[in-house]
Amino acid sequence: MGLVACLAAGSHLVRLAAVFTLAWTHSVQKSEWRETWRATPAGLVLDAVRVEGSGAGMEPPDGAVLEGGFYVAHPTLPPQAQVLLRRSGATTDWRVCMEGHCRPMRELLPTDLEPADLDPVRLTTCE
Repeated sequence: MGLVACLAAGSHLVRLAAVFTLAWTHSVQKSEWRETWRATPAGLVLDAVRVEGSGAGMEPPDGAVLEGGFYVAHPTLPPQAQVLLRRSGATTDWRVCMEGHCRPMRELLPTDLEPADLDPVRLTTCE
């Protein structure tokens, strides 16, 4: 098997794909935000950001271009060793999209974990 991304919650590791999208809906603006990530030997690379509309802290990144109702940008963030995903319960859950199918993060995580073990969830690379 090759390098992929993993969700780490407590002592559990959930394998994802090498390329995946994180999506969520802003709690106030109700606009969707999508980030496409790629697992590399250097870490997680943010390939693209897509923001539906703007306002209430959902401003499109610099250089974004409007495509199909989303502002699309390709940030130059250096590879990340990990990304922390907070899960307050006050908003809808993160959605993890792979191969054209999106699922709420809670469907990917073990059901035997305590709520304290599910926040934050770490996104890393793994073999």
